[in-house]
Order: sequence, then C-alpha cells, then structure tokens
Amino acid sequence: MNNSELETKRLKREVLIRLIKAFLSEDFPENTRLIPYEMRPKYSEVPFRCCVYKERGILRARTLAGLGFSIEDDDEKTTLATYAKKALERQRPDPNPLTVVESACHSCQAARVYVTDLCQNCVARPCMNSCRFGAISHVNGRSVIDPEKCKKCGMCVASCPYGAIIKTVVPCENACPVGAIAKDEHGFARIDTDKCISCGKCVSACPFGAVHAKSQVIDVLRKIKEGKEVIALIAPALMGHIPCKPEQIQDALLKIGFSKVYEVAQGADITATTEAKDFKERLENGAPFMTTSCCAGYNELVKKHLPEIKPYVSDAHTPLYYTAEIVKKEHPDAVTVFISPCFAKRREVLDNPNVNHLINFEELGATLIALGIEIDTCEEKEFEYKSSKEAREFALTGGVANSVVAAWQGEPGAVKPVIVNGLDKTSIRDLRLYAKTGQCQAGNLIEVMCCPGGCIAGNACLGTLKDAFKKVKDYGEQGQSLSQRKESN
Repeated sequence: MNNSELETKRLKREVLIRLIKAFLSEDFPENTRLIPYEMRPKYSEVPFRCCVYKERGILRARTLAGLGFSIEDDDEKTTLATYAKKALERQRPDPNPLTVVESACHSCQAARVYVTDLCQNCVARPCMNSCRFGAISHVNGRSVIDPEKCKKCGMCVASCPYGAIIKTVVPCENACPVGAIAKDEHGFARIDTDKCISCGKCVSACPFGAVHAKSQVIDVLRKIKEGKEVIALIAPALMGHIPCKPEQIQDALLKIGFSKVYEVAQGADITATTEAKDFKERLENGAPFMTTSCCAGYNELVKKHLPEIKPYVSDAHTPLYYTAEIVKKEHPDAVTVFISPCFAKRREVLDNPNVNHLINFEELGATLIALGIEIDTCEEKEFEYKSSKEAREFALTGGVANSVVAAWQGEPGAVKPVIVNGLDKTSIRDLRLYAKTGQCQAGNLIEVMCCPGGCIAGNACLGTLKDAFKKVKDYGEQGQSLSQRKESN
C-alpha cells in the first residue's frame, strides 16, 4: 500500500467516522450536512486542492458515497441533510457498488507512448525494429511515434537502451483488467457498469481517491437501532486485519449491536468438500480441468466477459452462500450482514436472498472508532463452530486449492493445482485460452483469485499483505485439518 493510497483511505475513513457519529447523534440530517464544513472550516489550511470550497465539494461527494448514493446522480442542489433522510428511508442498496467523485478526478492525460529528448539517434534503431505495427519512423535525427498506429504495447520502451521512450498511463484505466473505466466526453473517469466486475482495482489505483465505494453502513446501523436481530457473517480474511486476537472480534461485533456472529469459514468447509466431490465427478466424466468458484470478482468476470469458461467452473457455491443458508435456517427473521474484504462481494450479496447487507473491513474499522470500541480490550469468545485449518486459510492464495486437496477422496496425486494469483489482462487471456482449447497443460484444478495474495489483499483491507498472511496462517494452524477429520471419521 503506497503513501497516496494510505492518504486517500484516511480521508474516506474520516468521513465515515463522522458520518457514523452523525447517525448516532440526535440530529443525523443536520450533522451530516455539516461534515464538509467541520472537516474544512473557513480559512483552514487546504492540503490538497486550490481552495477550501473545492475541498468541501469533494468531501460532500465522499459523504454522499458514505450514505450509499451514486455521486453521478447528484444534482448538486439536494442537501446532504436531505440525502441523510433518504438513506433512512431506503429499502434496498444501490446495485452498483462503485461511484466516481468527479471533482476529485484529475482528468489524467490520455495514455500514450512518446519519445523524449534522451533519444540518441542509434544506428541500430532498436525501437523501430521492435515495433510490429510500423508506428516508429526516423525524422530529423530522432525517432518519432505515430499515435494513430501505436498500440501502446510497450515493446519500444523495453528495447530502447537509453530509456528514451516513455509510456504514460491513466492509473485507473491501467489497473482495470476488463476496460470498464474510461474518460467521458468531459475528460472525467466513468465506470461502465455493464463491464465492471467490481474488483476495485481502480479504487486502489487512483492516487486522488476519486473512485469510491457506496457504503451500506448506515443501512446496517439503522437495522440495529430499530432493534432487529442483526447477525454478522465474517470473512476469514478479517483475522488478518484486526489489531487483536481472533477470539476478541466476536465481542467487538456484539458491542456494535450485532446479535450473533458467524465465521464464514463454516461455509468454507462445505465449499471444500462440495468442490472436491464436484471435481472428482468431472474427472471421472473426462473433464480436462475445473476452476474454483469462490471469488466473486472471478464469477463476475465469467458472467460478463468470459462465458466460454463457464462449463469448466465448479458448481459449488461460495462459503458465504453456505454460511448464510445455515444462518437463515437457524434465524429466519434475522438481518444478515457480510463483513467483507472487498467490493466484489456486493454483487453476490445482492443476488443472494439470504444475505441482506455488506460492510467492508474499512467500514467496520470506522464503526469501531466512531463507537469508541477498543478492540484489543474486548473479551475473548470462542466461535461455536470449529472451522478447519483449510477453511480459515481460504483467504490466502492457494488456500482454496489446498482445501480441495485436503478434502479429496479419490486417487492420491490426481489433483494438480494451478494458481491464478490475481486477475489482469494476462491471466484473463490465459483463462480464455484454456477455455478455447479445452486444456490446461499446467494442471487440472485452477484456483482463481481476483486479488494477488488472495482475499487478505482485498481492496477494502486495512493492513499489509505480509502481516495479514502471518495472522491468518497462525489462526489456521489452530484448526484441525480436513484430512485429520476424514481420518477421525
């Protein structure tokens, strides 16, 4: 996580903390309206923008996203107080999880490849020889790139011995693996919801924090305030991003107002055994390979951009699906809330009638701060269900594949995992090739994770990948492995 990302996260968190405190106050609408003014009082120092008024405008937009609304739909005449009232009346969250703060968007210059004054007029012409599209010519003693022919492949950049050729990028566009974000007619970033897989890579990539998630935290707190039975379903990755023992998180959530807490690792055990069974049946029927189906970002990719690989995707449901199913059977009238490391799960939640809301790790952290809950002083409480080692490690790259191996009940060595550690243009191209040719030479069980590192690297996570990996790994070691369970049975 770089410094610019840390700063944009800090700003978003501060807005959320103030918004939650406003909700808990006696006058939610008015105190919401005042957030931009309290964060940037008159004559205050402006750290990022030209003036305090633009700062307030951007903070207003961030507050709007915190309330769960689309910034693009804002008419700028409706006050934040009115939006706060609307948030209290809302029955269903907005289906599209991401929105763009236009006033924060830098309107970055379009991506291009160009030759700088460092060009040395090489006799060998390595840049011209490397270009397959005939986009480079030699004019007046230096190389020149024709933007109409240039495909921005970067081969000339790599070939120049002097580093004289530069490729500039638009961070959000460059990060998006499916081309879902681009400039509109005014030069501002816009998200094509028909293409977007909600991976959130653009959120992390934008150094101005212009891409925002629409929060459901007010929806959840409202249900708690109304006295409803609200149950938290926590992702295994959370154990890697909390500054306390895993056993303390349950007490912290109960102090927020949740009625009960379930580990989604409980559903991960079901996913592991179901996926192992599905894989065995497919191999027996001659299938060349199977991909896992746990990552919501990957499932959205298949649905919107890679339908040809659908026949190879496991029929097993996600850990969240199975956990929510258990919760609804035990508590049919409860409001269920998934606490997630990423934005992609919002689409899955909207499609699942057993899950009502989602808040991410950042929003959970802001809620704990706003309520003054010191999580490291909370009481240690064991979860009723003892999840397996593999279920707890679902959040790590390779964790899903390892769980299938552990749950496997077929010929030893038959499972040959292939790990897709992050979705990008290259890995998507490889997956498309597997589907087209009907074979994967590297193995037969393809685990696909949208985020490099797994769910512990989700775009709404709080800590570093290294620390999160160790914490989740340590927590996993406390559980009994699936293979041990098989032997005991």
